[in-house]
Amino acid sequence: MPLVLDPQLKRALAERVRFYNELGIYDFYRRSGAMEAASAVTDSQPEPRQEMPRSKAAVAVPLEDDNVFAPARPEAREGDPAKALRIIREDIGDCTRCVLHKQGRKQIVFGVGNPNADLMFIGEAPGADEDQQGEPFVGRAGQLLNNMIKAMGLQREDVYIANIIKCRPPGNRTPERDECETCSPFLMRQIEVVKPKAIVALGAVAAKTLLAINAPMSEFRGRWYDFRGTKLAVTYHPAFLLRDPRQKKETWKDLQMVMKELGLPVPTKGVE
Repeated sequence: MPLVLDPQLKRALAERVRFYNELGIYDFYRRSGAMEAASAVTDSQPEPRQEMPRSKAAVAVPLEDDNVFAPARPEAREGDPAKALRIIREDIGDCTRCVLHKQGRKQIVFGVGNPNADLMFIGEAPGADEDQQGEPFVGRAGQLLNNMIKAMGLQREDVYIANIIKCRPPGNRTPERDECETCSPFLMRQIEVVKPKAIVALGAVAAKTLLAINAPMSEFRGRWYDFRGTKLAVTYHPAFLLRDPRQKKETWKDLQMVMKELGLPVPTKGVE
């Protein structure tokens, strides 16, 4: 039986949704039972103040289709992925949605690569070189990522590369949870436009944010995850490999798993 919301609560929720739309957030999920509890609210009760659940939680259930709660994204009607990505970039603007815009970032680092890519790499956050050039993975870690991609028999231009957040945290610190939750909806929209056949999460921060699982890298690696209908694998971040080159052999195993999934020939030569 369809759930019928109290009209006052529905108006309040619609206002909340419009507020988040103005921030560029279009994906909303609820935990099982949350809407059922909301239906018990009466006109005599004040509007409940509940924290929005994490949109990527493994137990989250998508909201039912409703024009009020599922407004079309600006890029939804654009058939050209390259143009759709530009719409998302324009929607971000000179972002001031979290504190990072006041903490020394120079520019937004959106994403780069083939808008029709079969393979997408997602890292953690821009570093100093990326912040300077406005492109992800262009420093030393980026050069190693390029070598990883070449070892797979591909070129950087064949894949799409992005980060969980699009602004450099001060001192390259780990992104805060609220920064990830504010910025990652734009990444979700990029993924929906590119529609990769496989995603590789680079490092623990990317894996934990995308999968909403708190686990060590040893547990993340070596398996596939279903991420919004797309297969997702986890491997080490190139910056970690620069600090511990011994893990390149393990990374190569992860990339071989990805190549097999994509039907790419698996060369014997690994990551250098």
